[in-house]
Amino acid sequence: MNSSEEIAVAGMSAGRSALRMGPAELVQAAAMARRFYLEGKSKIQIAEEFGVSRFKVARVLETALERDLVRIEIRVPAELDAERSDALRARYGLRHAVVVESPAEGEDESPDPENLGEVAADLLGELVTEGDVLGLAWGRSTIHMAAALDRLPPCTVVQLTGVYDAGTAERGSVEAVRRAAQVSGGEAHPIYAPMLLPDAATANALRSQTGIARAFEYFDKVTVACVSIGSWEPGISTVHDMLSDAERAHYASLGVAAEMSAHLFDAEGRRVGRDLGERCITVEADRLRRIPEVVAIAGGQRKAAAIGAVLRSGLVTSLVTDRSAADHLLTESSPGPRPALDRADPDGI
Repeated sequence: MNSSEEIAVAGMSAGRSALRMGPAELVQAAAMARRFYLEGKSKIQIAEEFGVSRFKVARVLETALERDLVRIEIRVPAELDAERSDALRARYGLRHAVVVESPAEGEDESPDPENLGEVAADLLGELVTEGDVLGLAWGRSTIHMAAALDRLPPCTVVQLTGVYDAGTAERGSVEAVRRAAQVSGGEAHPIYAPMLLPDAATANALRSQTGIARAFEYFDKVTVACVSIGSWEPGISTVHDMLSDAERAHYASLGVAAEMSAHLFDAEGRRVGRDLGERCITVEADRLRRIPEVVAIAGGQRKAAAIGAVLRSGLVTSLVTDRSAADHLLTESSPGPRPALDRADPDGI
């Protein structure tokens, strides 16, 4: 028996309770367990081989588990926390939740540890199928994710927001879109424009430009989107850092607790400061809500409350985060009556 058979047969060396079975029973149970757990045969196939009913096979397999003849171990990579992931998924009604190990204290001071992007890249490899349209919003974590991509089915990749500023386009979200399209072999539709403009008229004029308008035409076709989340504080929210002191104070007075793709949310997940969106090059919240799969990538204790607020908004279906944020999300007060899969608007609009 090789190491791939770890889940299987303890055989004659099983505990005292297993020895209550006779040797013929033990041998038969071991053989059936090997067929079922290691060779992947069905109970019907096993029944035909041994000349018994499939109900007898089911009873033998159940007895083998009860009497410690078969031991099953569930193993995931050390950096993944399966228990927290499942608890978080259930609590917030998420389609997928992946919790990764947090960096050691002082090891990574960045708002989003890079390992979140690496795990999110693997998750995208699972979620994206050939012919999908993948949307990428600005964010440090989405940029890390794109850099870590090594496999994607053929798909179209579209940018969902403008860039932080013109000087970061080549190493920011534009480059992330190009990288994802290169890996997938699909078309890229970047947006060469700032995320935040001085006024709504300038933003509206930019939206009508050919390249930007072409990208916007794909927004209703997006099937999988990746977004980042920021809390309303310096260095953690890109939008916060782009505003003037007076503007920050104004939006803070409205109770803003989180930002995602230039949309602001209070602690209950309600959108506030909607006028800001009129000045931004970004996918509209209503369009985000219609995208079948929206994956948020965000972690760290400083972002935990903001992540909870965005989850309550109903805009996100899946989350990649770390243990420190997950622990906060699992112990905070009720996530609210609308889990993420409902995609309900907490404003009722």
